Amino acid sequence: MEVDEDNNPSTFAAEPSVAVPDGQTTMPTADSTPIQPVQPILPPLIPSAVVPPIVPISAIPPPPVVNPLAPLPVRPPVLKPPVPQNGEVKTSDSDSDHEDEGRATAGEYEISEESRLVRERQEKAMQELMMKRRAAALAVPTNDMAVRTRLRRLGEPITLFGEREMERRDRLRMIMAKLDSEGQLEKLMKAHEEEEAAVSAKVEDIEEDIEYPFYTEGPKELLDARNDIAKYSVVKASARIQRARRKRDDPDEDMDAEIDWALKQAGNLVLDCSEIGDDRPLSGCSFSRDGKLLATCSLRGVAKLWSMPRVSKVSALKGHTERATDVTFSPVHDHLATASADRTAKLWNTDGSLLKTFEGHLDRLARIAFHPSGKYLGTTSFDKTWRLWDIDSGVELLLQEGHSRSVYGIAFHQDGSLAASCGLDALARVWDLRSGRSILALEGHVKPVRHYSYAVFSLFVAVMVAKCYM
Repeated sequence: MEVDEDNNPSTFAAEPSVAVPDGQTTMPTADSTPIQPVQPILPPLIPSAVVPPIVPISAIPPPPVVNPLAPLPVRPPVLKPPVPQNGEVKTSDSDSDHEDEGRATAGEYEISEESRLVRERQEKAMQELMMKRRAAALAVPTNDMAVRTRLRRLGEPITLFGEREMERRDRLRMIMAKLDSEGQLEKLMKAHEEEEAAVSAKVEDIEEDIEYPFYTEGPKELLDARNDIAKYSVVKASARIQRARRKRDDPDEDMDAEIDWALKQAGNLVLDCSEIGDDRPLSGCSFSRDGKLLATCSLRGVAKLWSMPRVSKVSALKGHTERATDVTFSPVHDHLATASADRTAKLWNTDGSLLKTFEGHLDRLARIAFHPSGKYLGTTSFDKTWRLWDIDSGVELLLQEGHSRSVYGIAFHQDGSLAASCGLDALARVWDLRSGRSILALEGHVKPVRHYSYAVFSLFVAVMVAKCYM
């Protein structure tokens, strides 16, 4: 029940309405007016919210079955003829090239000029790569003469301007690869094999007439020199062996003590004097057999003689047109020899007079040395040879080859039977002057060998090779 809103407000303004439970009465108060029966006040009824009905969820139906579509017709690729480049037809060993062509033609789009140029460059690079692969598999001769012969047989120029050996070989390789790709190499080579067989048959007939080993016959002067060297060396070797045996059998002889004494004397060496030898750098020096003279040579091409021990200039030896490379005194006479870059060696007297000039080398000279007998002179040169000269006649007795590069140093054994040479090929050789044979090759250096010296101890010969680096 709702309370009437028209009731007197003063009656209920000060006192709030109080709910009285059923079966109880209210007590009167002193200040209250007569109590009227009060009806119980009920709270207003709030209507409940109306909930909409929930629609039931139906089951998910299975997906509809779609009928398969018919396959689309495949457009056949448009085959284009290969575009020749430089007179060749492009060939490809991979399937990627065909796929690229299929995609390019299927789309039917136009290629820009820049893309076309890029594609042409790629195709050209691929052709060059394939050509190089084919060329690498071909057997090309390594000998330059054989390469020239092969080029001549193929109808190509045997050499081009400024072309080197390796460049010529690469050119032959590319030519053979090109012919191989065109299928013409076998025909050409088959035609030339018959010519080679005919030429080789002739060469075999000629070689059958030659008996190996063969020797080049030398002049009579060389034969006489070998006999003289053999007689000289036998006497010297006999005396050396007798001295060695006497030292070995003598209980008072002590080799270790002699070596210690020599080392002690070397340790006591001090600088005695210093002198400017020339305006240009000095290239060689040598003492005379009595130690009273010192000879020096310089890059100015002048050799000078100095008196010892005062180191005063005695004379100047002028005669070379190029720089002097070495100077040495004779072990027997008061003569000295000089070598120069003008391809000559000269023999001088101690008073400065020129005695002989030795000419014959094809390149500048490096070092010179006298034979222990004083009758012969050895010279080395950058023409890859060393030569033996007769002092008295000035005749060239021996031209010895054996080094692959320039020969720099030379030395003779004290007996006179052996000669040693060393060069820029990092090799030293020992030669028997009595027979002309190379009896020993000293290998092991990796840099040019510039000096060779003999040292005799007891019955053995110690060969000391100085290693000098560029």
